Amino acid sequence: MTRIGAVIVDEEHDTAFKQETGLRYNARDLAVVRAKFSGAVAVLGSATPSVQTFYNAEIGKFSRLVLPRRIKKRPMPEVSVYDLRQTKGLRGPARIISQPLHRAMRETLDQGKQVLLFLNRRGFAGHSVCLACGEPVRCRHCDITLTFHQAQHAYKCHYCGFSRPETMTCGVCGASTIRALGIGTEKVEALTRDLFPSARVSRMDRDTTSRKGSVKRMLKQVRDGDIDILIGTQMVAKGHDFPNITLVGIICADLSLDFPDFRAGERTFQLLAQVAGRTGRGDSPGRVILQTYNPAHFTIQAAKDQDYRRFYQREISFRKSLRYPPYAFLVQLKISGRDRKKTRERAWKIGKTGHALQAKHTRFSSTITILGPIEAPLARISGRYRWQMIIKGLRVRTLHQFVRQLAAIPSLRFNDREIRVAVDVDPYLMM
Repeated sequence: MTRIGAVIVDEEHDTAFKQETGLRYNARDLAVVRAKFSGAVAVLGSATPSVQTFYNAEIGKFSRLVLPRRIKKRPMPEVSVYDLRQTKGLRGPARIISQPLHRAMRETLDQGKQVLLFLNRRGFAGHSVCLACGEPVRCRHCDITLTFHQAQHAYKCHYCGFSRPETMTCGVCGASTIRALGIGTEKVEALTRDLFPSARVSRMDRDTTSRKGSVKRMLKQVRDGDIDILIGTQMVAKGHDFPNITLVGIICADLSLDFPDFRAGERTFQLLAQVAGRTGRGDSPGRVILQTYNPAHFTIQAAKDQDYRRFYQREISFRKSLRYPPYAFLVQLKISGRDRKKTRERAWKIGKTGHALQAKHTRFSSTITILGPIEAPLARISGRYRWQMIIKGLRVRTLHQFVRQLAAIPSLRFNDREIRVAVDVDPYLMM
């Protein structure tokens, strides 16, 4: 393309723009650079822009264009919050689909409208334990519990694909008393079918849309009115137009809120606001019932009131106090290997050398902070043990100089095939 006039990035906040393996880059940022080189305008569009993008608009680096109203001046959906702590002591479906949500679903279906239920966790149960010894059912290759998939009669790892049959015995004590705990979209689907046996229920997640064209077919079924209740993960939140959906039920809004990641609040707000925006897009007004264990959390409150600026002001204050982006630049070193001891030793060696290099030069010690090295929250994936180190810099050029000098030290062996060291500039996932 030689005559580019505009580069448009829709849903610019979407983490899918960041390539996390191989050549790591952010397609959104590359689009901005490409537009600049071509003398073109770059448009970053989103109803829930990333904190970084909104900050750039606030300081005048970007121009902000606001659409203050929905199309045809349709009202924003009414959002109500249900405190899931009230379900303590309840049994059966009421612990997952609360009585207010159940009533609202019945009323919506009686009106001939459609319902969307959102839960960002696929499978039937995300955690299973042996009732005899209490040991969780773990993946053989990752430090993660297996997710039970009832439709496939198997326990599966969502990171490496390892699976074990439903009829397995405990790997520790040999007992066959395995109990599936927690919830996933499969369980929500089963409960919904029990509560509304005459409703046409479909589930939209990675398990049901793996075949080519399946997403397009399911979206057409929703638009044609062939589905009464749609249950889905974040796939259903990505800009789809469902004019006849007038109720969105968010089963549990807290799943991503407590991740060990400084962007956890941002991602949670974006996800909740985006899924809430799937309702009320037709002639009938929409409503949202948001179920949560943390109703007072500022992210939940801002999502309830659909108030992006209030969320941004709290979030940007937090980022500033801890010197996280956009007030600093980040580089993440990801150290991984199949030998646990060697991986740990290499991580500590890189960390010790990095701290020494930082202290040796004033330009580094005055602007750079090193966090770690520390074992990654997911300490092993696909048989590889994982450590990480976060390097913060107040000036991007100095930060990159520091990382280049560190990587050039021969004894650290950044190019070693046995113990891999990946350099991730502007990392998006801290797991």
